[in-house]
Amino acid sequence: MLFLIWSCSPSEQELFDEGLRLMEANQYQKAIEYFDRVLEKNSAHTSAQNAKGVALYQQGKFDEAIISFTKSLEIDPNSYKPFFNRGNAYLEKKAFKEALLDYNMANGLDPQQIDVYYNRGLSLLGLEEYEDAIFDFDVVLQANPDQALAQFNKAKAQLGNNDPVGAVESLFNTVNLDNRNGAAYYLLGVTQMSAFGQKEDGCANLKMALSLGFTEAKSWVDDFCQD
Repeated sequence: MLFLIWSCSPSEQELFDEGLRLMEANQYQKAIEYFDRVLEKNSAHTSAQNAKGVALYQQGKFDEAIISFTKSLEIDPNSYKPFFNRGNAYLEKKAFKEALLDYNMANGLDPQQIDVYYNRGLSLLGLEEYEDAIFDFDVVLQANPDQALAQFNKAKAQLGNNDPVGAVESLFNTVNLDNRNGAAYYLLGVTQMSAFGQKEDGCANLKMALSLGFTEAKSWVDDFCQD
């Protein structure tokens, strides 16, 4: 009887695979229960710690996620994934310096991961390190020129770096790729009006931003775009 009970007990891999399946079904709390069962069997299962962190992250439990990612790294510091994931949790908390450190580690372990460059660019943007942010967004755009959000965030970095000409080009690229981005139309309109005195084009873009629900454009339209 004891042999039968033991033989029917799921293995670490079976428990881990079921946790991943539940993650794919967005059943994050249930997935955590399976990852915890893996860790009860093997506390050094770094993938289970990392996956648990991802499930916590998906629930918005960023502090708890950071703890899991850190435990994963204590077991195996040679995988880029827990560094990248922990950086994402710090980024959500707007802890940009901590996020940047983790993205640098992830990039050093696997420089081919384009998502690392994009998210590191966001942390650099948050730190107002605009030239470095532009570099990272350019790496993303070299790999995928149609990445609208990379174009948009590059534009914000260019404006921070006092390059309105480059910013306008990036914003045009953004709205050409994604004509539902109200924030991009707003930033384009404001830049056209404030940096170049292009009232007609600027007002057209501000009105487009407002029509897309970007309400910050309303005061500009009311103040500068009334016939």
